[in-house]
Amino acid sequence: MYRLFENLVDPYSPHPDTDAPPSRILPFLWAYARPFKRIFVFTVLMSIIVAAVEIGLIWYMGRVVDLLGTIEPAEFWSQYGTEIILVGLFILIIRPLLQVLDVGLLNNAILPNLGARIRWLAHRQVLRQSVGWFENDFAGRIANRIVQTPGSAGDATFQIFDAVTYAIAYVIGAAIMLSEADPRLVVPLIGWLGLYLLLLRWTMRRVGPASKASADARSKVTGRIVDSYTNIHSVKMFAHHDREMEYALEAVEETRKTFGAEMRIYTTMDIFLVTLNGLLIVGVIGWAVALWAGGTASVGAVAAAAALTLRLNAMTGWIMWAISDLFRALGIVAEGMETIAQPIALVDAPNAKPLSVDRGGIELRNLSHHYGRRSGGLDTVSLSIKPGEKIGLVGRSGAGKSTLVKLLLRFYDPENGAIEIDGQDITSVTQDSLRSAIAMVQQDSSLLHRSVRDNILYGRPDATENEVATAAQKAEAHEFILDLEDPGGRSGYDAQVGERGVKLSGGQRQRVALARVILKDAPILVLDEATSALDSEVEAAIQDTLYGMMAGKTVIAIAHRLSTIARLDRIVVLDNGRVVEDGTHQELLAYDGLYASFWNRQSGGFIGIEEAAE
Repeated sequence: MYRLFENLVDPYSPHPDTDAPPSRILPFLWAYARPFKRIFVFTVLMSIIVAAVEIGLIWYMGRVVDLLGTIEPAEFWSQYGTEIILVGLFILIIRPLLQVLDVGLLNNAILPNLGARIRWLAHRQVLRQSVGWFENDFAGRIANRIVQTPGSAGDATFQIFDAVTYAIAYVIGAAIMLSEADPRLVVPLIGWLGLYLLLLRWTMRRVGPASKASADARSKVTGRIVDSYTNIHSVKMFAHHDREMEYALEAVEETRKTFGAEMRIYTTMDIFLVTLNGLLIVGVIGWAVALWAGGTASVGAVAAAAALTLRLNAMTGWIMWAISDLFRALGIVAEGMETIAQPIALVDAPNAKPLSVDRGGIELRNLSHHYGRRSGGLDTVSLSIKPGEKIGLVGRSGAGKSTLVKLLLRFYDPENGAIEIDGQDITSVTQDSLRSAIAMVQQDSSLLHRSVRDNILYGRPDATENEVATAAQKAEAHEFILDLEDPGGRSGYDAQVGERGVKLSGGQRQRVALARVILKDAPILVLDEATSALDSEVEAAIQDTLYGMMAGKTVIAIAHRLSTIARLDRIVVLDNGRVVEDGTHQELLAYDGLYASFWNRQSGGFIGIEEAAE
């Protein structure tokens, strides 16, 4: 039975990607919930039917009271026995079936699937954002919003169908029932309803912003805590436990204050609600008794009015809290939308085609990028890299080397100028095809918290087991991989490497990253301090592998250890975002400029990065 409801909607049905998601809550939720529209209609109908049944039972109780007061017990069963049996069967059989349909649609068809759909699509949307977008936020806060938004959207949906729809149907049904008993009984109900709606309006206007403030504060706590955990080595190394506690405490205290302000609203609401409900009970039941005393209302009408009023009294608190939860959930959704619904700034051009790399030539034309600032990055760089040419990129920290690579990978779009690969502007081709054509080994090669095999296969997911092992052997990683074993008992290529590869040494991480790039075998190769984490013995062992990897490829190698790039075809020196020298190792030494000063200054092959040029 459960599976029947759970399979009514496919949460992973196609959804078109959009670069500008809706920025308002209802259009945002509706865009994700479109496959559920028919289920929503049936759920609303079932909520109305269930409420009508509840009202009908109260009305029938009043009828039974009236019958018991007007007929002898001996005659009651003979005249109304069949009716009582039918009502009993309805209560025992039909009513549970209606309830099954109601809760099955809501609890099993909507909530699990809607949450899964929003979580899946939100994650897909966020993954489409640029690297620069991620660099401007906490990973923990982003993840927190992805996780909490679908749950809150589900809570809001639940309250709409379980409370709001039911409550509206119930109040309308109550008014109809009271008016049939005596139209004057509706007067106190209408008066109470008006005051109740005013209280509801007062509460809702405050709960939404308060809930959003609380959600923002909770996300800040998550972001700061995850930041500490992610950088736990630095925290321990600098003995900054207390500093991190203070950093988190500030956010925790903000969360306490914002949540306290939210709870004040609920406390005030509860106080006024109890008073209003007292007026409802006294007004309806008192008036019903007065009408009975005047002979214009039956005992059954009084009993039904009393039962209905007490039921409304019990429901009002639940309805108020449900609607408050609805707005609180919408506040959390609004907070999550600050991340999920942000427009995608870096997108493929309309009708972008896959990059076609025939030779691998790279052309940089008047390239400038300062990250929106006046300085830093690159400034009018023009550079031509021939197909198959291998160049070294040298410069002080901040000279623009990393910026050039980020622009080449199109992690950012240049503020001015262009990059072409084999005559194709990289902004006119698809991002995936561009990055598929470029393999990169970074200085800090973080790994995925998965198995060693999965990390190497990231370079080419369709590779065979033998190809994975061969790539690992070329990267001098196969032997240590076979000796790995994680706390879960998995060993060798099945061993988990931990978050960012923390269970491996720096050199081991770098060799796994090299194996991944070897397996990818892309026509353009970028090496950003590819051997910096390796000891001299291992570096010497894989130097031939690195040069073998370069064969037939266009290569850009960034290095502070100049001995690793001295054999390349050309060396380009960047300084303050500009190309200041360009030539072979010997030509630049003879030129006796900035590169020569680096070479002369290096100790163990490293550039004196912090020293000024002479």
